[in-house]
Amino acid sequence: MAKVEIYYWTTCPYCNRARGLLESKGVDYTGYDITGDEAARAKMVERTGGPRSVPQIFINDKHIGGCDDLHALDAKGELDKLLAA
Repeated sequence: MAKVEIYYWTTCPYCNRARGLLESKGVDYTGYDITGDEAARAKMVERTGGPRSVPQIFINDKHIGGCDDLHALDAKGELDKLLAA
């Protein structure tokens, strides 16, 4: 199974939607709750190369993007391939 990481805020509906998709697929992921933590957000921005919005998702250390990007991969049938890698 792939290494999946997600940066999120606890009150963010997009974060909850992205995490819900991963959980519905039985994916074990590492979550980073960066709610109100500017140092953690700075680390996330360093990894993403610029995007500051949440969630930000990585699969096998590759930046996937946010919630819409994750759902788009799923709709195209590509998410399961990435998760199996």
